[in-house]
Amino acid sequence: MSEHRSSDRNVELASGATMPLLGLGTWQARGRGAVDAVRYALEVGYRHIDTATMYGNERQVGQAVAESGVPRAELFVTTKLPQSHAGRERETLEESLAALGFEHVDLWLIHWPPGGSSRPDVWEQLLELQGEGLAREVGVSNYSLRQIDELERATGRLPAVNQIEWSPALFDRDVLEGHRSRGVQVEGYSPLRTMNLRAPRLVQIAERHGVTPAQVVLRWHLEHRVVAIPKSTNSERISENAAIFEFQLTPHDVGSLDGLR
Repeated sequence: MSEHRSSDRNVELASGATMPLLGLGTWQARGRGAVDAVRYALEVGYRHIDTATMYGNERQVGQAVAESGVPRAELFVTTKLPQSHAGRERETLEESLAALGFEHVDLWLIHWPPGGSSRPDVWEQLLELQGEGLAREVGVSNYSLRQIDELERATGRLPAVNQIEWSPALFDRDVLEGHRSRGVQVEGYSPLRTMNLRAPRLVQIAERHGVTPAQVVLRWHLEHRVVAIPKSTNSERISENAAIFEFQLTPHDVGSLDGLR
């Protein structure tokens, strides 16, 4: 990646910590393919890797980090607590850290609301383990704003991040502003899955900027200051995704993509 201001590549969380706006998703990546994908991503400049206990590839992510030679302090690594592990928070995080070969993760999320409810008791355990230094930041995934408010009412603490499925097709200004007003960072997974990459408006914008429709969709996330974690094990696609810092969308581009299906 070429050099750009740090603010172009990172977002500041409520705590003052920074989080890279682009990360590599690793869902469905397995074995040596997972190791190679993460290593290649680190080579081309990614500094944010997203994994989860349920992905079964934390050991491969840790191996790739160790083989890459990139200092651990330069990386932002996320993993997640499966909803089925509610009540086994400490054991699960310790197992994740052992698999990764880390002393801490940068972000630990509740992967889904356990049993469909907010579960402040589980959130309290994440906060306790954060206090012990095992996770720098803690948050949630697939939570509604109502469930996030329930966590705050019970504990006085809001999640740093809510990782949800997000794309132009799923754009909801009220959801985005609701998170912003609470100081909760939105992180979007599966940013390309819900998009028609042949949509004429999207193709037109891509052609004007000399980039691909997928790059436009990812750049749209950044223009909204939403973290994007496209998943890929394809080196060409990983490089292509890394190049989204080399162009910008106009406000008109962004507005015309909001809600595009």
